[in-house]
Amino acid sequence: MAQRHPRWEFLKAAGALNPHPELVRAHLFEAHRFFDPLDKVQVKYEMLRLHAVDGETVRAASTAFGFSRQTFYTSAQDFELLGIVGLTDEKRGRRGPVKLSEGDLVWIDGLVRENPELSGRAIAERLSKERSVEVHRRTVERVLTQVGKKNG
Repeated sequence: MAQRHPRWEFLKAAGALNPHPELVRAHLFEAHRFFDPLDKVQVKYEMLRLHAVDGETVRAASTAFGFSRQTFYTSAQDFELLGIVGLTDEKRGRRGPVKLSEGDLVWIDGLVRENPELSGRAIAERLSKERSVEVHRRTVERVLTQVGKKNG
C-alpha cells in the first residue's frame, strides 16, 4: 500500500482534498513543488487563473487540471460569490441544526402538554414572540418527533 502524503488528512478535513491528483497535467504542477495536485483549492484556483489571466479556453483549462467544464463553471461561480472558500467542498449554509437550550425544550414540552394540537409553525411563532428564539418550524417538529410528542 502506498504511503499517504502528510498533508492528506489535513486537506481532507478542510474539504480541500483533490480525489484525483493524477489527472492534474498542468505544467506548473509538474515543474514546481510549490504547486500541490492534492490541494483541490489550489488546483481549482490555478485552473480559473489560467482561463482569466492567461486567456486559455475553458476546455483546455479544465482538461489541464483534471476537471470537467461543468466543474469549471461551478467553481468560477462559487469563486465569484464566496472567494477562495467557494473552491472547497465544504457545505454551504449553517454548520448544524439550531440548538435549543434546555430551557427552550422544557418550555416547548410544557406548551405541547397544554396545547397538544399546536403545529410546529405555531410553536415556532410563540417561541419567537415569547422567548425571542428564532427557529424554523421544522426544527420544532424534529424536536417533537425525537421526544415522541408528535409526528411532523
